[in-house]
Amino acid sequence: MADNHLGEFLRTRRAALRPEDVGMPSHGVRRVAGLRREEVAVLAGMNVDYYTRLEQGRERHPSPQVLDALGRALRLDPDARAHLHRVAGVAPGTRPSATAATVSPALRQLMDGYPNTPAFVINRTMDILAANALTDALYAPFAAADNLVRMAFLDPVARGFYPDWDWTAQATVANLREATGFDADDPRLRELVATLTEHSPEFTRLWNTHSVRGKTREPKRFLHPDVGPLTLTFQAFDVRDAPGQQLIIYHAEPGSPSAQALGLLGSVHATRHRPDSPRHHGR
Repeated sequence: MADNHLGEFLRTRRAALRPEDVGMPSHGVRRVAGLRREEVAVLAGMNVDYYTRLEQGRERHPSPQVLDALGRALRLDPDARAHLHRVAGVAPGTRPSATAATVSPALRQLMDGYPNTPAFVINRTMDILAANALTDALYAPFAAADNLVRMAFLDPVARGFYPDWDWTAQATVANLREATGFDADDPRLRELVATLTEHSPEFTRLWNTHSVRGKTREPKRFLHPDVGPLTLTFQAFDVRDAPGQQLIIYHAEPGSPSAQALGLLGSVHATRHRPDSPRHHGR
């Protein structure tokens, strides 16, 4: 049987809810955590046998109305509801499409026009496809600034670089999980998940929760070994001529310690990469 992405998502989200979370009384001894299938069916206003077939993968073509009812029953937030429709194959534009692996020269030129703030392009699997000089400086402590998920879980500097590592880990995995709704069989996604589950129990635990989260606007905190703490906000922009790519731009409050630290970071990076610098000649 083909992978049952819809059933897995429904099952894990059902397991994450308790009867009291949805205003239902709890009856009898529960062998497993979470709501029972019949309780979800009641909340969604559908036949329990039909819901069971959805979870087991024997029914793979629910209507948008059924998915909306399940989203309400499982208390899904907007990101998770959109993901539910995508994994069921009923959301607009859910046919798998490859994300362009290269960044256009015009976009690279645009990023380089932001000398005082980090700017970079990622794809749905959070590979860093292109970055400006200040992004290189920001992520210089990592052995390779290639993929935000791999960096967070497999590079030993991550826990010191991200003061809120637990929050960063959860958000990063939830961002990556969103990619499965666009193309769960993407070879790059499968390769990345396989590597991370092999080497990181923390990633595996978070991945198995099926939590989904799009990009948010919460400030990000970093602790850079060269300039100390940084608190940055960010904006994410979809690249219209390259679906699946996003331009990420970090920003420090003008006049703040973080803005001063970014300026210092740019100077340090530029000095280290001058043609006459010892580090440059040693690379």
